[in-house]
Amino acid sequence: MIAPAGGETLLRLDGVVKHYPVGASGFVARSRQVVHAVDGVSLELRRGETFSIVGETGCGKTTLARCVLRLTDVTAGMIVFEGYDITNSTRDELRPVRRRMQAVFQDPYGSLNPRHRADSIIGEPLAIHGLAAGADRARRVGELMELVGLDPRHHRRFPAEFSGGQRQRISIARALALKPELLICDEPVSALDVSIRAQILNLLADLQRELGLTLLFISHDLAVVRHMSDRVAVMYLGRIVETADTAELFTRPRHPYTKALLDAVPVIDADAADSVHSEGLTGEPPSPMDPPAGCRFHPRCDQVQGLCAKQVPALEPRLDDSAAHVTACHFPLEGRD
Repeated sequence: MIAPAGGETLLRLDGVVKHYPVGASGFVARSRQVVHAVDGVSLELRRGETFSIVGETGCGKTTLARCVLRLTDVTAGMIVFEGYDITNSTRDELRPVRRRMQAVFQDPYGSLNPRHRADSIIGEPLAIHGLAAGADRARRVGELMELVGLDPRHHRRFPAEFSGGQRQRISIARALALKPELLICDEPVSALDVSIRAQILNLLADLQRELGLTLLFISHDLAVVRHMSDRVAVMYLGRIVETADTAELFTRPRHPYTKALLDAVPVIDADAADSVHSEGLTGEPPSPMDPPAGCRFHPRCDQVQGLCAKQVPALEPRLDDSAAHVTACHFPLEGRD
């Protein structure tokens, strides 16, 4: 591990790559092809902010989160958490790190053991890390349940006895048991009823302010991202194509893919909807086993030119943008139509 560098950066990714080899079974020889799930992602999370990653299904968002959590080994690149390089850390070396980064997953039922009661689920991290036992653990579980808006008297219930929103609150309580600094939320409300999504989002925002959490928020819902985020990164086919402060990204998208995503958001106001002229995205994303040369978005881009298919665009400020707004596009958009 490298020594802490200090400053406000909590998490830094440098050129993170994750390729999955395409295997074969039986007598068929193993293919040399790989799935380019994540291909050279670099980004920084500042302490206390909410940083969101958006993109279509299959763009690599969840794989990137699993790499950050070290649930998946990276193929190349470096992951630095609190100044320490954890890219190749052993299981024992990661043990204290895992206390400081926790996750809330998409399906609140699939991520909870249906045979364990709520107090067992929430208290398990405390038991694993030897932080509390007996009456002390029971007291801490009750505090955590109250913190996320659950009635501690229901601590002996099984997951099936709770609603979807309550199950997600259990997941959040479990994630907070070890007092983490980084909370990775992977589509935390997409599996919930629309009527309770706002409750969970507001809970996460309140907990962030109260506990000083840093959130890495993964979603395909741009309305949710706009509500929750300080900064946003747009991901396409394993690569970051644009990163900016939330307000600037939604008002001045530079990458055609970002603009297409924004134009696809439903608009209630009929007059506003008529003012948006966009044909949206055409075709399907290319195969991650055989991504296009040059800019990976060029087969679907209505701004494409010859250079796009030949040269990979650098992720850097374009036009008059500041260093905080970077785009990987040879021909960035002047402004939103």
